[in-house]
Formats: sequence, structure tokens, C-alpha cells
Amino acid sequence: MPISIPKANHLLDLLSLKGKVVVVTGASGPRGMGIEAALGCAEMGADVAITYNSRSKGAEENVARIQKDYGVKAKAYKCQVSDFSSVEQLVKDVVQDFGKIDGFVANAGATADAGIIDGTVERLNEVITVDLLGTAYCAKAVGAHFKERGTGSFVITSSMSGHIANFPQEQTSYNVAKAGCIHMAKSLANEWRDFARVNSISPGYIDTGLSDFVEKDIQDLWMSMIPMGRNGDAKELKGAYVYFLSDASTYTTGADLLIDGGYTCR
Repeated sequence: MPISIPKANHLLDLLSLKGKVVVVTGASGPRGMGIEAALGCAEMGADVAITYNSRSKGAEENVARIQKDYGVKAKAYKCQVSDFSSVEQLVKDVVQDFGKIDGFVANAGATADAGIIDGTVERLNEVITVDLLGTAYCAKAVGAHFKERGTGSFVITSSMSGHIANFPQEQTSYNVAKAGCIHMAKSLANEWRDFARVNSISPGYIDTGLSDFVEKDIQDLWMSMIPMGRNGDAKELKGAYVYFLSDASTYTTGADLLIDGGYTCR
């Protein structure tokens, strides 16, 4: 059965996530894309499950913030996306606690710290496993639930690095993994066409604090390559996550949305 046209007509109703349950992986940071995606979903009425790998305290603080600010149900789960059994257990636990999953944001990731020659094989394997295979594991685990229910939205956090090769930093493993994520979204959109939608978001340089260690001259070089002349703020992405997870995008699947301040225009 094709994915149906929503009954609502008003835009606010289409964007509403009331009654929906959304999972966001990698949402334990205080100002990252994961927590902003979760906050956006909660603001639009969704109950939210967020995951962490090592920062349990940060995840619990984010849960408390979501509950206090928006009055929705929220819970944190430990999940290592590079381990399929961990992701599979996450889906089972969320379904048991919340009753269902309507949307899933595969956001957890790892960054590269060197190129192919200078970096270690262990780090290469970690980046590919977390960023690419981890996303596929999330898709496999929640996709079965979506198929059983006949509905769902899967959103992948990719990167503009899946479209271009960043300069001057060398990060081939990350770029390749994110390019794979973009094509995974397109391929899954076709594979799941009868029951769920799949899209990806490709952010540019977003100020999450993770790049604070980078030397100022390199950061200045980055800025010179961005037509808008600044980094993005993570809150500038949450509208995109809400759109893809909501009924406002029921005819949108297999899309990749670049949010990069114009970086890839040049």
C-alpha cells in the first residue's frame, strides 16, 4: 500500500508530532544536533527517547530539560550503535516503554582525526563502523517495526562532507561514511516505499563545541569558504528534523537536505 495523503490541511496540524514517539540517537550533549532534534520534536508534542553511549549524566539532564520545558514523556537509553544487538535491544525497550516508534533519527556518530595514511586502522574501522554501519543497524532494527506497523519516518544525520572533501583537514573515512549515509537514505526510501519514508540531513560546520580544539587559523579558513561567513547553530537544524518526521513531508522520501550556509555552492 502506498503511503497515504494526510487528512490534516492546516500546516500547524501537519507539523504537529502530538501522539508520536520519536527516538534520537546521540543526544547526550548539551548543545549538539541530537538534543536540538529531540527538543524540536518535544516542542511539537512528541514523546522522546534519546540515547547515549558514555555520557549518562548529560542524557539524564537532557531528559529532565525536555520534561520540564515541554511536559512530554522522555527517557534516556544507553546504546552503542556499532553493536547491532545494542540497537535491537534499544528498539525493543522503547516499544515496551512507549508502545511504539513513529520516527527515528540516526544521529550518533564519530569524527575522523586523520587521513587514510596517517590515521590508524583502528580509528578507520571505528569511524566507518559507527557512522555507516551504525546507521544501517539502526535502520535494520527499527525498519522491521515500521514494516510491522505500516508506518514510520527514518531520518539520517549525514553531512556536507558526504558531498565534498573538506579542506584543509584530512578526514576521508568520515567523508566516505557520510556519502554512504546519503545513498543509504535514497536506497532505503526505495526499499521501504510501501510503509515508511527515509531522508537525510547534511549539515555544514555547526558550532557544537566539538571543534573548539581546532587551531584558529584553520577555523578562519573554514569561515572564508562559507558564503554566509559563519558557523551554523544546532537549533537552526531542528526545523528540518521536525519536517521530515511530521506529516508535512508525507510526499518527501529519498531526499537529502543540505544545511551548510552555502558551503557546497562554491
